[in-house]
Amino acid sequence: MKGPQDFLTQLQGQFGQFVPDMARAAREDFETQARATVMSVLSRLELVTREEFDAQQAVLMKTREKVDALEKRVAELEKRLPSA
Repeated sequence: MKGPQDFLTQLQGQFGQFVPDMARAAREDFETQARATVMSVLSRLELVTREEFDAQQAVLMKTREKVDALEKRVAELEKRLPSA
């Protein structure tokens, strides 16, 4: 006749087989949910690609150069005006 000790050992062995499967399923479920949440948040943000950012930065730098040149030109023209 099997004693309580044998029953507990058998139960522990069976439980030990299920725990890794449950842990793996829980981890996969968590990863799936986390990935979906991150993708949802990212889709709501107004993100641009690195190429788009670099292109806009180049346009901004050219515009800044033009503004600096115009400010310099205006300052030179103001110097030529007679003082009032």
